[in-house]
Amino acid sequence: MSKKFKVVLVGCGGITGAWMKSCETRDDLEIVGVVDLDESKAIALRDKHEFLKNADTGSSLQEMLDKKNPDIVFDCTVPVAHPIVTITALEHGCHVLGEKPLADNLADAEKMVAVAERTGKTYAVIQNRRYIKEIVALRKLVQSGKLGDLTTVNADFYVGAHFDGFRVEMEHVLLVDMAIHTFDMARYLSNTEAVSVYCHEWNPKGSWYSSGASVAAIFEMADGSVYNYRGSWCPEGLPTSWEAEWRLIGEKGTAIWDGAAEIKYEIPTDDKFIRTGKVETLDCSEAIEFAAHAGVINEFLESLKTGSTPQTVCYDNIKSLKMVLAAVESAETGKKIRI
Repeated sequence: MSKKFKVVLVGCGGITGAWMKSCETRDDLEIVGVVDLDESKAIALRDKHEFLKNADTGSSLQEMLDKKNPDIVFDCTVPVAHPIVTITALEHGCHVLGEKPLADNLADAEKMVAVAERTGKTYAVIQNRRYIKEIVALRKLVQSGKLGDLTTVNADFYVGAHFDGFRVEMEHVLLVDMAIHTFDMARYLSNTEAVSVYCHEWNPKGSWYSSGASVAAIFEMADGSVYNYRGSWCPEGLPTSWEAEWRLIGEKGTAIWDGAAEIKYEIPTDDKFIRTGKVETLDCSEAIEFAAHAGVINEFLESLKTGSTPQTVCYDNIKSLKMVLAAVESAETGKKIRI
């Protein structure tokens, strides 16, 4: 029988729905405590899910850690709370799996990574897009060499998300709260790192956000390729998928992904003025047993059992955060920023 990990969940907002769906069928974890600054939210979450019926609730993480002595902390709090939650849990001897981003500034993120390394505990971040079968298939296509070396990666994200709550008043809302998913996907697909960025940010007329709902960013990558990001969180009509729409251009051919189920690619074979070839549809039928949040959670737990390293481990994921923070600095200064 596999080890059953004791888990304390911190933060009981809307994002916990994806976590609960992924946890309720697992037999290798038990959520023994649920914590929120407003304990009534913790109680409501516990009472909503049968598998949480025996969990204690509280408003203090430290008190819950002292009481339950868990193996793992799941951090579902808002970004500004991630440093204190993560460092408190790591110092107590817990592994941590937390929502993105690591932190809202680089100093805190680097401190969190340093504490994880000092304590010898695993700290990983939810980057659920890496665990979608289409993006896994697209990455395999890139790695196969059929497209040749990538020269350009374009991603368009346009979703008119009518949030309420903290996002409405956030500064740089698209960059800080959402773009890290698409930036991390670009790193995953291209298998290289960003070295500089120029970013323009604006808040369009009609935006229901207070700041930075639209962005255009140009990243130079370490291999000489360029990653272009265009996005908005306030377009009305014709949204892209939450995974964005993608065009990957290589020396030999091009692939496009609608961000949903269809990936097409073309490797020109003729000698025309504008060269063409057979447009192929990439086979994405290979199922992933654990997808999205479930994929991150499964890999995290398996890493604790086997001693392997989850791909979203903090010291790698901080590279995606650096892209976000450099883009913010560029937007604020109007200058190209080295990463």
